Amino acid sequence: MATDLTAPALTRPDVAPIQRRTLRLLFVTQIIGGIGVTIGIAVGALLAARIAGTAVAGLAQSAAVVGGALLAVPVTRIMTGHGRRPGLAVAYLAGAVGGVLVVLAAVTRWVPLLFLGMLFFGGGTAANLQARYTAVDLAEPARRGRQLSLIVWATTIGAVAAPNFAALADHTTNGWGLPPLAGPFAFSATAFVLAAVVLLILLRPDPLLTARRLAAADAPPAEPAVAARRGAGMRLAWQTVRRLPAARLGIAAVAVGHVVMVAVMSMTPVRLGEFHHDADVLRVVGIVLSLHIAGMYALSPVVGWLTDRLGRRAVILGGIVVLLAACAIAGTAGHHTPGLSVGLTLLGLGWSGTMVAGSTLLSESVPTAVRPAVQGFSDLIMGLAGAAAAALSGFVMRMAGYPTLTLLAAIATVPLVALALRPVPAGVPDKED
Repeated sequence: MATDLTAPALTRPDVAPIQRRTLRLLFVTQIIGGIGVTIGIAVGALLAARIAGTAVAGLAQSAAVVGGALLAVPVTRIMTGHGRRPGLAVAYLAGAVGGVLVVLAAVTRWVPLLFLGMLFFGGGTAANLQARYTAVDLAEPARRGRQLSLIVWATTIGAVAAPNFAALADHTTNGWGLPPLAGPFAFSATAFVLAAVVLLILLRPDPLLTARRLAAADAPPAEPAVAARRGAGMRLAWQTVRRLPAARLGIAAVAVGHVVMVAVMSMTPVRLGEFHHDADVLRVVGIVLSLHIAGMYALSPVVGWLTDRLGRRAVILGGIVVLLAACAIAGTAGHHTPGLSVGLTLLGLGWSGTMVAGSTLLSESVPTAVRPAVQGFSDLIMGLAGAAAAALSGFVMRMAGYPTLTLLAAIATVPLVALALRPVPAGVPDKED
């Protein structure tokens, strides 16, 4: 395991400037990577519909989600052995390869290449998700929630800027002879390469390796060697999570919050299409989803501050309450667009609570040696659960309707409530002193 135990001992005052530099760098690369991801999401379904037909357009988007989840496994193995810097760079470069493959698929109109490209394109999402964990490797316990949420919030800037870049990219590359909607993926690939290069050059010293040096100073001498000998893949991550109740709660909060959000959000445009004319539905969907994205990211620094002040479990429970309110409002809104808008905004805010507080609790509840593996395991579970929720939501919508879908999404929070109401394990920081 890559831990330099011969380096000079570090103290918290030594670490503070390293953490400030890390946060600034992650904030910038998160914006760049967020633009790359969102450009692809903005046009991915449209491009897939032109190449493969409308029936499989949604599957192309799901391929990117599944790809991001699956790529978390090799990426976290790299981080475990060599640190955050190469792991994040590899994830972004995988996304860049995916962008290039999608462009080639658009040129050749070869459907299998399109799906392969979308799988690799998920590397950009994997990198953006792992960046939030990188932000807390060296964070003070009382500031972990705020610093993690700051990196989550940076995604907002990329998400807002990306639609404008998508139009510019498409217009620019049309002059190069690329087919319509292929250009944005070329720009995405460029953004991912830029983020990877910046991280490879500037993310020094590596925050995870530095955190291990700090942990090694306080741990028995044999502990790092034991961790290295056993390995730190998904199997060890599962074993670690099984014996740590706080880690189980962190993973459950992230996964369940994501399931509820994806299930309801993915079918809301369909619901709006039931009572809006074709000429108006895209405009209305754009407004409602913009409010939803604002709920997800705009207030994440506030959610992070509350996570540090009130405690991780308190914010997880608060996030669940907001998700339940969102399901109730959206499910009973009928054909009332303002009601659906309020419901989707609250849906994003509830997701933010479970994501920020759950990720913070997970990161601080597991040993440093296995932290990347457990975090990758969490992202794998979250991604696969979200993909399943998106697929099942369409079936429920068709068979039972939107109100039933929101009811089932609300019921899905019951196991999380049970976990969150259990007593707080001793030794796990849950509130700022």
